[in-house]
Amino acid sequence: MATTPVLPRLGVRGAARWVWRQLTSMRVALMLLMLLAVVAVPGSMLPQRPQNPAAVARYLNDNPGLGQWLDRFGFFDVYSSVWFSAVYLLLFTSLVGCILPRLLAHARAWRARPPRAPRRFDRFEVHDGLLTDAEPEAVLAAARDTLAAHHRFRVDVGDEPATARSPGARTVAAERGYLRETGNILFHLALLGLLIAVATGQLLHYRGQALVIQGHGFANTPAAYDTFEAGSAVDPTSLVPFTLRLDRFTARFDRSGQPRFFEAGVTLTEPGGAPQARTIRVNRPLDAGGAHVYLAGNGYAPQLTVRDASGTVAFSGAVPFLPQDSSYRSRGVVKVPDVSTGDQIGLVGYLLPTAVIQGDSAYSAFPQPGNPMLVLQVWHGELGLDSGIPQNVYQLDTARMTQATESDGSPATVVLALGDTVELPDGLGTLSFDALPRYVALDLRYDPALAWILGFAVTALVGLALSLFVPRRRVWLRVTSQDGRAAVTVAALARSEDVGLAGEVEAVLDAVKELGPWQVLDGPDRPTSVRLSDAADATGGHA
Repeated sequence: MATTPVLPRLGVRGAARWVWRQLTSMRVALMLLMLLAVVAVPGSMLPQRPQNPAAVARYLNDNPGLGQWLDRFGFFDVYSSVWFSAVYLLLFTSLVGCILPRLLAHARAWRARPPRAPRRFDRFEVHDGLLTDAEPEAVLAAARDTLAAHHRFRVDVGDEPATARSPGARTVAAERGYLRETGNILFHLALLGLLIAVATGQLLHYRGQALVIQGHGFANTPAAYDTFEAGSAVDPTSLVPFTLRLDRFTARFDRSGQPRFFEAGVTLTEPGGAPQARTIRVNRPLDAGGAHVYLAGNGYAPQLTVRDASGTVAFSGAVPFLPQDSSYRSRGVVKVPDVSTGDQIGLVGYLLPTAVIQGDSAYSAFPQPGNPMLVLQVWHGELGLDSGIPQNVYQLDTARMTQATESDGSPATVVLALGDTVELPDGLGTLSFDALPRYVALDLRYDPALAWILGFAVTALVGLALSLFVPRRRVWLRVTSQDGRAAVTVAALARSEDVGLAGEVEAVLDAVKELGPWQVLDGPDRPTSVRLSDAADATGGHA
């Protein structure tokens, strides 16, 4: 009666070892790298709370069902979520487990002697041989010098004792290309360093965007930025408290309106230092408080004054308008909630720096302010600023507002040039266009890991180049006695396709030929493929 074989129990220790081996395999490491890219996709498709909390609030308001589930699973803060961190840590662990054993094995290979010569050279695709009258020691010395001095092989000279199946022989074993594996390990170490640097940067970085109007400034505090994000390890009170004031902005355009030069003249005041006049240009950031301040954009901020129906000033200030095209046709919104009587007022429309009016339409002919003009529509009612949901300052919520109209029922449009004051429709008050200062959009970035990321990226490229282009080669030479002469056979092996492998064999045999008369090796040790171009006949050119 046949018995069913019983497999041994794996046990907890065996199961843990199997899991560890799977986790630290290169296959799993590549899968985790791909998975990390996949799980990062939601971070680019959905608004993220650290970068844009207002957009997240709007998404939750517009999608109450789906939004609550997405928020519960961390899709609005992907890079701090549990599942993203788990994949990141698994990839880190997998790389460490892959690299350490290979690093130890490579260190042992550096110290070890080249592998001894195989018994049969005719099994190798690249092999050759000859007979020479030179002494075996001279042959060994010539081969060793050629391989070590000229071709940078690690060389080991040894002896093969005589046995019943083969006579004794002298051998040379040589190996080169250790840098190939070094490059491979260097690439993976750099990848590991990149993971550490990126994680460190996410913990310690901060970034803020601020729109600064000419004549105004800001201080390096989170409250002063329009948007501000920081890593979880950043203490907002630890920011270097420098101040920056925009003194002037210079913009030059060619005749077709294409930009040629942008420069922001600022005054920088750092802690304990005197105010300094500095400049910021495109791709030439300002270094302040250990951070880089970039010039990210510019535009116009019309200086407006709104008086309500009672004549009281309800709003006075510069309002940034966002450029919509290359001629700086700019769109903006003016919200006037603090009226003393009547409805709240909302103005939305366009600034035309060099206005050209043709019938019922108008456009800007040039980016510079040659004939600045505002074209606005008027709304009144509730602005919705007390709803609890953050609003975009460049959008007007008209859900509880009414658009002002003309007597014929068409939307009322207010057009005013620089210096004008006009009556608002429906008796809402007056609007004055007082001045046209410029503004700049500044982007401040602090990331102490950037230099490390660059260094590891360059290191990874160097390691990859070494692993791809450094050949790993092994060459063996055996010298035996045949009819009182030295029979020299040489074989070579590469780990991959290597067009230069035959040249190594020829170089060794060329060095042996220079020692004295030689001829093509004959008999059972003769190779199946002879590549000695000098051996034109059986006797050799020097016999």
